[in-house]
Amino acid sequence: MISPHAKLADTVFSKDVELKSTRDGFGTGTVEAGKADENVVVLCADLKESTRAEWFEKEFPGRFIEVGIAEQNMAGLAAGFAMAGKVPFIASYAAFSPGRNYEQLRTMVALNNLPVKVMGMHAGVSVGPDGATHQMLEDMGLMRMLPRMVVINPIDAEEARKAVVAAAKTKEPTYIRFGRSPVPVITTSETPFEIGKALTLWNASKPKVALMATGAMSSVALAAARALDADGIACTVLHVPTIKPLDEKAVLAAAQAAGKVITIEEHQVAGGFGSAICEFLAETYPVPVKRLGIQDVFGQSGEPNELLEHYGLGAPHIAEVARQFVGKTL
Repeated sequence: MISPHAKLADTVFSKDVELKSTRDGFGTGTVEAGKADENVVVLCADLKESTRAEWFEKEFPGRFIEVGIAEQNMAGLAAGFAMAGKVPFIASYAAFSPGRNYEQLRTMVALNNLPVKVMGMHAGVSVGPDGATHQMLEDMGLMRMLPRMVVINPIDAEEARKAVVAAAKTKEPTYIRFGRSPVPVITTSETPFEIGKALTLWNASKPKVALMATGAMSSVALAAARALDADGIACTVLHVPTIKPLDEKAVLAAAQAAGKVITIEEHQVAGGFGSAICEFLAETYPVPVKRLGIQDVFGQSGEPNELLEHYGLGAPHIAEVARQFVGKTL
């Protein structure tokens, strides 16, 4: 059964689905947050067009700071702004922030529990032709290890907008992950979003497996769920936008109902979303878990969809793994 919280009938399964990059949600979200709070400022490291930070600059030029190609300096400046009562958002490619400025984020931001909002753009293999150097696959692991750091990975541009607006209102350091490749917009302005809460997108009364996904992979998991449903394999799809803090209640309930779990992420399986799920379930309700993601390799150049298929993150592969997992191979 499709959840009423996602408008799937005319979106993810439709040829007319609206496709937008989640990074667009950062652009619209910061403008909205900036209108609501004059303390919101945006800092960018020479990538204002690619990150959509220029959308904020056009609305609030006096509250936009271009620091140049200096991600470490950007993190330090943001820490200072936060200490002065501002709500700083810093934007760059995830390969550079947190990739290049991790020590500054650790020591200046997280250690001091400052409400700096770190925006990691162009994450995952779906960046495409940019290749391994720019396909950041380790960012969620890096950031969720930092004490006090909140980690969010939105499903689409609309949820990304909500995540940015919500983050602007919190006192915690926060990391939000964004992609460049357009993905289906399957949520609406009415779809619930709350930091730390998961959302069931597909449900069955007696599921045989729970597909737990994060970010745009949740849309792919929905396509896999429809294929499994056609095969008579009941499953649930739990979209988990907040990796830290994890919605333990929702994860536990889904694991208890299905008895088997598959995690899906566009990130290294080591240290990322799947690891967070396994760590929690191992201590509370041990069940068999399969982790789908990047298996200890770097990315490579290619078209986004080709790369997702290559790394086993396409809907057909997810569905086949689920069939084998529940012991029903066609």
